[in-house]
Amino acid sequence: MSVRARPHFCSLNAAVDILSGKWKILLLWELLEQPRRFGELRRLVPGIREKVLIQQLRELEADGVVARKAFDGTQLRVEYSLTEAGVALTRALEPLTQWSLEHVVRR
Repeated sequence: MSVRARPHFCSLNAAVDILSGKWKILLLWELLEQPRRFGELRRLVPGIREKVLIQQLRELEADGVVARKAFDGTQLRVEYSLTEAGVALTRALEPLTQWSLEHVVRR
């Protein structure tokens, strides 16, 4: 179910719902550089299981932050990319990254 279909008590709660999941932030970060194929994402995010990758990508797509594009051909090729909302969400995470570098990572 899309985050937009669920009730939220505050706007921050809606954003946290979209990002909830162990791998979603890492997936968004990898998609920020360029569109990626499924197998490429699986290699770029070590430790993620195929079933979980599929689930997380579907949820991000349902929430409107990731777009899935299938290409016709002899082999089915699927590419994932960030939507405008996905790019904005990823950019919104940059201050959090900076905070982490200053207060957590360098301890």
